[in-house]
Amino acid sequence: MTLIIAEAGVNHNGNEELAFALVDAAHKAGADIVKFQTFKAKNLVTESAQQAEYQVANTGIQESQFSMLKRLELSYEVHHQLVEYCNNLGIEFLSTAFDSESLNFLVNDLGLKRLKLPSGELTNAPLVLEHARTGCDLIVSTGMATLAEIEAALGMIVFGYMNQEDSPTDEKVQAAYFSDEGKKLLKEKVIVLHCTTEYPAPFEDINLNAMDTIANSFKLAVGYSDHSEGIIVPISAVAKGAVLIEKHFTLDKSLPGPDHKASLDPEELASMVGGIRTVEKVLGDGIKGPRPTEIKNKVVARKSLVAAKAISVGESFTSNNLTIKRPGHGIEPSKYWSYLGKESSKGYEAGDLIDE
Repeated sequence: MTLIIAEAGVNHNGNEELAFALVDAAHKAGADIVKFQTFKAKNLVTESAQQAEYQVANTGIQESQFSMLKRLELSYEVHHQLVEYCNNLGIEFLSTAFDSESLNFLVNDLGLKRLKLPSGELTNAPLVLEHARTGCDLIVSTGMATLAEIEAALGMIVFGYMNQEDSPTDEKVQAAYFSDEGKKLLKEKVIVLHCTTEYPAPFEDINLNAMDTIANSFKLAVGYSDHSEGIIVPISAVAKGAVLIEKHFTLDKSLPGPDHKASLDPEELASMVGGIRTVEKVLGDGIKGPRPTEIKNKVVARKSLVAAKAISVGESFTSNNLTIKRPGHGIEPSKYWSYLGKESSKGYEAGDLIDE
């Protein structure tokens, strides 16, 4: 079954009541996981780092990234409360760590066993290594990345899984990456997400076929992290084989903040989950054969050998006295040629099914 992550991200706007309401909405929509973002602005950006264009457009405020992100932090105490709340509801809590302090908190204080490595940190080799050395399963997002950058990150991940103390070198990373143990670890513990890092992402830049490229290149499970408008793209990704879907959602698209406008509302999130579960059903098991519900229709839709006119005992079957009509519970039409020239062992009226 496709794993569905409802990405709350920073759409709580730093308000803990909104954070809990987002958990409720994700659970009600049927998501498997609700994901937040854990960071300390002081560890993430310089005080003069500029906002992305979409952040300025969506917030209507031009300020430093530091000022914006500082307002969007959630306290560690609230994180603990959210984990407990999620556990009681039966939905998995997940969060993305953007710095070492936050990663340590998620793993050693909250006890998370699964982590999400965001697209922006894919080339941050030290943080990638820290993620791997937690031993947690990893969801690796690849927005903005080339295949070479993805491979480099995977190499660092498997090195981290296999080496808790050594400093990485190109030789050691490659040895780990190409080893049988390394390949096994990646298959068991890593999901790679295709992603287009724009908010919202234009449909012409989604490039879902890149999922196949990633899967064929690395032989790993592939999912999709979606930033497009609406729900058609993530549902389509499941039809292409995505094992995991991540999608931003908000309680209200009109709320101030950088991600609300590119997010689903709760009703849309529920529709996406429902659409994905429907696609899973229609994909089936891939075995071509009559399905249980259609077997009863064979007799109605298929045809049989039928007497085109009266046929006497001993008369030969010909193309003039033998035809093919519904229903389909008689002799199959594929036997037509074997009957031509054969003598009838009984008499038939026009319209009778041949039954010898």
